[in-house]
Parts: sequence; C-alpha cells; structure tokens
Amino acid sequence: MPEQSLQLVHEFTFQVACSHPHEAGAGPYGNRQYYELTGGRIEGSRLNGKLLGSGSDWMLTGPDGYIRMDVRVQIETEDGAVICVHYFGPAEANEKLRRSVTAIAPTAFADQSIHSHWVLETGDPRYAWINQAVFVGHGRLLPAGPGLLGFEHWVYRLS
Repeated sequence: MPEQSLQLVHEFTFQVACSHPHEAGAGPYGNRQYYELTGGRIEGSRLNGKLLGSGSDWMLTGPDGYIRMDVRVQIETEDGAVICVHYFGPAEANEKLRRSVTAIAPTAFADQSIHSHWVLETGDPRYAWINQAVFVGHGRLLPAGPGLLGFEHWVYRLS
C-alpha cells in the first residue's frame, strides 16, 4: 500500500470572549467550572462569522492537573448559515496560564498546551464540506477587551 502523507491546512481562527468561571466544585470526575461564552468571531478563507447567542464551556480539571474543555457554540456566517460547533480537548493548567487568567493577560501559544478536536455541523448545502472534515486546533489566552477574559484558537483541517 502506498504511503500517504497527511497535511494540516489552516481553516480559521476563532476568538471568543468568556465570563469568569462559575465554580460547580469537586465532583466524581474532577473539579467542574462553567464559563459562559458571550461573543466571538470566526475568520478564515472559507468561514467567516460571529457567535450566535451565547455558548458554554463545561471545563473539568482532573487530578493530573489538565483541564478538559467541553465547548459548544453556534456560529452565524456572514452569508446567513448557522453552524453548530463542539470542541474539546486537554489544556495544560500550568502556572503561566493560571497567572494570565488571573491577570487577564495574553499568553503565547508556546506558554501552555491547549489542544482541541473540533466538530462542525450544518444543514446548509453551501457549507456541507464541514460535516465530513476533521479539524484540530491549538489555543492561547487572548483577552477580549479590558478586563474581559478571552481565548484564541487556530483551527486546522486535516487534508
């Protein structure tokens, strides 16, 4: 069987503003926090739009010190399509990230490991290609404004 190489193609950048964490506390799976995602944009060569309504991240910190993101948002594209987005994955809760969250200061991508798997879904035929695509991303803390917590994710399609 011939060897095939896989490539990552930058598909879009997602920037999102979020509330400060709401603590649910320690439960059977770890320490749960809830963040409301209150605004954001998606920008790329084929996808451009804004957060539709609010979204949420049901973040879970396990005993290994890693955070597990579990995010759901809705995007309305500039041409009116609605795309449902679910992304999840591990984030390294290191000291740099903790300090930056407290100070609401940006981090560089290399300051921590925030990796994600993205699932996009729509019924709009103009964007049907997203229903079969595999997306991965990496993220960093990027304030959404003065005193406003936010994140930026660079998202790639496996090609």
